[in-house]
Amino acid sequence: MRNKTKLILLVFLLSFFVSNFQSFAQIGGSTTYQFLNLPNSARISALGGNALAIKDGDLSLALYNPSLLSKSMNNHLALSFVDYYSDINYGFASYSRTFKKLGVFDAGIQFASYGKFTEASETGDVLGTFKSSDYCLSFGWAKPLDSMFSIGANLKTIYSNYYQQYNSFGIAVDVAATYFNSKKNLSVSLIAKNIGRELHSYVHNNPEPLPFEVQLGVSKKLEHVPFRISVVVQHLEKWDLTYEDPNNPTLTVDPLTNEPIPEKKFSKFADKLGRHFVFGGEFAIMKSLFVRVGYNYQRRKELLVDSRKSTVGFSWGLGIKISKFQISYARAKYHLVGSPNTITVCTNLSDFISKK
Repeated sequence: MRNKTKLILLVFLLSFFVSNFQSFAQIGGSTTYQFLNLPNSARISALGGNALAIKDGDLSLALYNPSLLSKSMNNHLALSFVDYYSDINYGFASYSRTFKKLGVFDAGIQFASYGKFTEASETGDVLGTFKSSDYCLSFGWAKPLDSMFSIGANLKTIYSNYYQQYNSFGIAVDVAATYFNSKKNLSVSLIAKNIGRELHSYVHNNPEPLPFEVQLGVSKKLEHVPFRISVVVQHLEKWDLTYEDPNNPTLTVDPLTNEPIPEKKFSKFADKLGRHFVFGGEFAIMKSLFVRVGYNYQRRKELLVDSRKSTVGFSWGLGIKISKFQISYARAKYHLVGSPNTITVCTNLSDFISKK
């Protein structure tokens, strides 16, 4: 018990130590490989668009939280595809295998294709076409410490190719720990994502930081109602996530004095706090049919149009079990211009092997 506690504390301390280092390195700059943060899983997308702490044998969640891998996922396969904006699409494929003494392993590949572009000279002469894309090959591992605690990690190699010599290669790891109490239907996860660096940058000797993030996820399945509540606290490594668009300032101006009206301290605090939370709910209509909804406050604040706020920031989806397949669909409202559609299929390949 004492060794287990030390190990969990070590994961916490490591996460926050690296978070301080990474956040310092990112002050005043931006990050590369943003496709790593796109929600590939339809279940995650429907529940708000961020990593979750649901431990129920869903391989599509382990791509973001490796500590959710369990021995029940032996010989499982997960495939996902997202129809994003314009000609952009992305997705992943993942396979898991259980080894008694070593733990549970999975291997997966993520991709993001940005479509075909027309290449032209400075004078406008068309020279041809080219494509741009990102790829990530990942290897995950998880091992239970006892009946309640488990740890996991992802090793990721990243390749990006935008145009001819503008390509990049990087490496990153995710580390995670999960507490799961089956009697209380409660799970809690701490995740440190994208700890790594760019080994070969797009521009020589100009490496960019990776999109590092620390998240805390909590999931609770209600006892007498077929409903699961999920909450994700994102970006624990950084308090202020607000962004002020210089072309669309949010300052309110006094019509008489033409002076800016300062924002109330509580409103400012509540806004900053709200950007850290992502809420999701999953209702089991029956054992094989699920309805999911989510709300992402930060997404709503950054992407809504004041003249027509609509349902930006909200998401919904369905999950259904048909024969040997678990199929999930999600539609997330990012902006008025459209909503990405995500479909994920999971299955246990062992179910296709006839048992004699």
